[in-house]
Amino acid sequence: MTRTHMVIDSPLGELTAVAEDGALVGLYFATHRHRPGAETFGERDDAGFDPIRDQIREYFAGERETFDLPLAPAGDAFDRRVWKLLTQIPYGQTRSYGDLARELGDVALAQAVGAANGRNPLCVIVPCHRVVGADGRLTGYAGGLDRKRFLLDLEAPLAAEAGRLF
Repeated sequence: MTRTHMVIDSPLGELTAVAEDGALVGLYFATHRHRPGAETFGERDDAGFDPIRDQIREYFAGERETFDLPLAPAGDAFDRRVWKLLTQIPYGQTRSYGDLARELGDVALAQAVGAANGRNPLCVIVPCHRVVGADGRLTGYAGGLDRKRFLLDLEAPLAAEAGRLF
């Protein structure tokens, strides 16, 4: 189990990408609410991070809507189920916490979905920014609401065509 990391510049500030044995396990903003300590990132080694860096740059340039990377986020079974649902929210669209809870079979899970969303270790790539409150308001984002708004606005041209309201 070998971890390495690199830092990627983005319009939202530096992102730290953490890989373990060739799979991405973390992508964190510098002020990420649940960012683990830097000592868990392993040595800085930019080798092998080209696909991650390139796909992040393409996303921010408006040239990429989905990511094609090996992912291995650590979390319990519930977290992983929520994170999988997040990857199924199409670019430019949003869902509420309640929507995701219903997809899991129990609307009472909305708060648990919110908590799992907040623990997502792969910001941007696992699009937790696409989850909004039941009334469409922006609520909670481990990278801060300004970043969430930026990401939703980045995806907005397609969303406007699809009729997204939030």
